[in-house]
Amino acid sequence: MSVIEVHDLAKTYFVGKLEVRALRGVSMAIEPGQFVAIMGPSGSGKSTLMNLLGCLDRPTSGQYLLDGEDVSALDRLKLAGVRSRKLGFVFQSYNLLPRTTAFKNVMLPMLYDRENVSSRAERKERAKAALEAVGLADRMHHLPNELSGGQSQRVAIARALVNDPALVLADEPTGNLDSRSGAEILALLSELHQRGRTLVVVTHDPEVAAMTQRVIHLRDGLIEADVHNGAQAVAAPHSPTTEGVAP
Repeated sequence: MSVIEVHDLAKTYFVGKLEVRALRGVSMAIEPGQFVAIMGPSGSGKSTLMNLLGCLDRPTSGQYLLDGEDVSALDRLKLAGVRSRKLGFVFQSYNLLPRTTAFKNVMLPMLYDRENVSSRAERKERAKAALEAVGLADRMHHLPNELSGGQSQRVAIARALVNDPALVLADEPTGNLDSRSGAEILALLSELHQRGRTLVVVTHDPEVAAMTQRVIHLRDGLIEADVHNGAQAVAAPHSPTTEGVAP
């Protein structure tokens, strides 16, 4: 079963009387364990596609199956539930709560997940394990302003992993980082892929795309090319751990 399966996905916006066809019928599938980049120039539709794949918006038409569940026509409340259960997000600007420690930032997805029946002690262990998995065991009680950009992004990655999502979506994850920190985050994402995680990265950076197995190029709301990066294009099986994060 594909983690992502979309058929003729379209999204139309209206700006006043102007009709903007952001997506014009995108069809694709992403298999478990794949590491995929989505690229395209400004106005190509990549941000719109990211919002649809992340269940932040609904398509105008077409079908989207996420981990086997048709989410195309779900209302906002049900989409929020899907996001909590099946998706992890990593943003360019980290999106950490500024007055909350790294540990508590990582705890948040478990608090928002209404179907999470684990005890508080179990949640704490999962958050601790997630931070340890990204190399931040010694920074878990620091506030975001006490962390470097690279460390903040690692917290964001830990937060994305803590609910053991079917899919991790990263939007320009190295965009706010210097070259050294960016390389470290790319290495971490590559490591997560090797452990079996399914990752989709939206990026304009060819160096980021080169780290992935597969690059989907968008232009004018359509897939212009779908390129596999040679020998890297071998999907690894997804093996969730009992702690809910990659070991």
